[in-house]
Amino acid sequence: MTVQKSAPQPLVLALPKGRILKEAMPLVRAAGIEPEAAFDDPSSRQLTFATNHPHLSIIRIRSFDVATFVAFGAAHLGIAGNDVLMEFDYSDIYAPLDLGIGYCRLAVAEPAGLSKTDDPAGWSHVRVATKYPAITQRHFARRGVQAECIKLNGAMELAPNLGLCRRIVDLVSTGSTLKANGLVEIEHIADITSRLVVNRTALKTRPEELQGWINRFRSAVDAEAA
Repeated sequence: MTVQKSAPQPLVLALPKGRILKEAMPLVRAAGIEPEAAFDDPSSRQLTFATNHPHLSIIRIRSFDVATFVAFGAAHLGIAGNDVLMEFDYSDIYAPLDLGIGYCRLAVAEPAGLSKTDDPAGWSHVRVATKYPAITQRHFARRGVQAECIKLNGAMELAPNLGLCRRIVDLVSTGSTLKANGLVEIEHIADITSRLVVNRTALKTRPEELQGWINRFRSAVDAEAA
């Protein structure tokens, strides 16, 4: 009796919603991946999309969730900012390629008036509003500062103005949002770009497929830089 092997599970590529998706899609398409028409339909409520590769589908999720889906094997590869990777620090994620998109920085900011007299070197305890409590606590711990983090998912700039705290840690691109809300950067934590991420177990069990996609994305990045 001949035992037939079951077909391998289709690969899943996790893509982040929002600004990074717009920058990522030229690379996705340059890597040879074309999603179904519904992907570009703003009225579509779909979260999973077929592609021109029968063995590859796309899911579109929140940027913070990409790392979790990949780390736990629900997606085999994805695109995530290294702010997300630093925050969760999943051991099951391999990030072989910096895609060179989504440039911004992670910074500490406070009201402009406070910054004129404030000396960060003298801090021993700070209360900070942030979406990145793990990164924030590690950053301040390296300086011997205890950080009390208030977890917010957005509108961080409101926190100092409404008395929730005096300082925030957030992503900064142009700095215009900080300026519009009377805040200034006082410390740089890390430069941020988006990376191609892969589930380590999937890479071990399906190395040819996943290494093939890594190589395709690397070629797309190299062509964009040329």
